[in-house]
Amino acid sequence: MLLDDTISEKNYTDENAINCWHFSHAKHRHVKGINLLSCLVRYGDIALPIGYEVVRKDILYSDLKTKRQKRKSRVGKNDLFRAIIQQAVNNHVLFDYVLADNWFGSKANMVFIHETLQKSFIFGIKSNRCVAMTFNDAKSGQFQQVNSLDWKDGDCNTVYLKDIAFPVKLLKKVFTNEDGSTGTLYLVTNDLSIDADRIYEVYQKRWRIEEFHKSVKQNASLSKSPTKTIRTQGNHLFAAMIAFCKLELLKVKTALNHFAIKHKLLLKANQIMFKELRELKTAA
Repeated sequence: MLLDDTISEKNYTDENAINCWHFSHAKHRHVKGINLLSCLVRYGDIALPIGYEVVRKDILYSDLKTKRQKRKSRVGKNDLFRAIIQQAVNNHVLFDYVLADNWFGSKANMVFIHETLQKSFIFGIKSNRCVAMTFNDAKSGQFQQVNSLDWKDGDCNTVYLKDIAFPVKLLKKVFTNEDGSTGTLYLVTNDLSIDADRIYEVYQKRWRIEEFHKSVKQNASLSKSPTKTIRTQGNHLFAAMIAFCKLELLKVKTALNHFAIKHKLLLKANQIMFKELRELKTAA
């Protein structure tokens, strides 16, 4: 099960409780749009959305420093995160792991999945998270930040995260970006039976939700809605999800990706349009 959020930017649409200002981790600034938290389940090459929530900033307040009106959510994003997973469990959705990046690697989310649902997770965590190497170290409060650990790429050990009672496996992975720079990824899982290679292999499947966000925006027109009200914007989001599902099913039948399918559909539509136009001219 894959979870992540994205922002469908709507810079020129009037602000309301769902189309408002959100912080974009990709652009490192606030952008105006609809913040969508999505949940996908992946079976082999098929990935389908099984749930989503729109972040609603329905509380207006005045910022004491700037004296400007701002918005905040009555229900936090991590609360929505847990609600989506709980609904999937209630609906008897089959999955092995919950995968999410470090923005959702909170104590509450880990405890909920491990203790309440008794499921497994693989989360990214921030480099300043504190860990103890043994149970006794954790009990005596001897924690250190993960970025201070003298670990090499691929090192994996069982540790204790601060304020979390159960042990987790921590993996350090060094990767190279497209521009040649390097980055470090820290992954934790409550499944103590898997090794480092398997942890990274499973977590890489999380990339499928990034592909989903790209396709639902560009191929299912998520970001091309002329809607103005909360109700019509919500309807458009649902229609985009249905369109994505249809594209995913067509992908299975045709062995083409979503972009190729869209191109073929547009080409066929243009051919039909020009044929109809020629017939109208002949009839005239």
